[in-house]
Amino acid sequence: MGKSDVTKQKIARQQAVDRQLSQLPTMNRDDLQQLWKELFGREPSPVLRRDIMVPILGYGIQEKAFGGLKESTARLLRELVEGNASEVKLATRPKVGTRYVREYNGKLHEVTVLDAGYEYEGSTYRSLTEIARVITGAKWSGPAFFGQKRKAKEATA
Repeated sequence: MGKSDVTKQKIARQQAVDRQLSQLPTMNRDDLQQLWKELFGREPSPVLRRDIMVPILGYGIQEKAFGGLKESTARLLRELVEGNASEVKLATRPKVGTRYVREYNGKLHEVTVLDAGYEYEGSTYRSLTEIARVITGAKWSGPAFFGQKRKAKEATA
């Protein structure tokens, strides 16, 4: 199968999903319940309101067509549900005092992790992304700019 065939299939799948999603708000409750059974293999709760069912069904349609959450995201959610939220947050947040150093356009940039945010050049910021934007003048992922995403991938590999 050629590249253009794959592209055509993706476009067709997206169009089919878009059609289904656009029909959801106009469907009656019986049709929504039937779709729920098809997607999730069980009856929806009888107390589940229609305005709650529609977005859940929308997600289910997209998940079936394009796949669900990444395994790492699902694992994080399971840990949160099991009550390990503080442990998970601690594991993903660097320790206070950690310093990130990045050279950009010939200048060395240093960021220090604080209790509530990050310090860069004497100012406090809520996120690394804000700092990356100040440094580059463009929209950047702060963790990617400071090399944290690469390190996280290497740790899980």
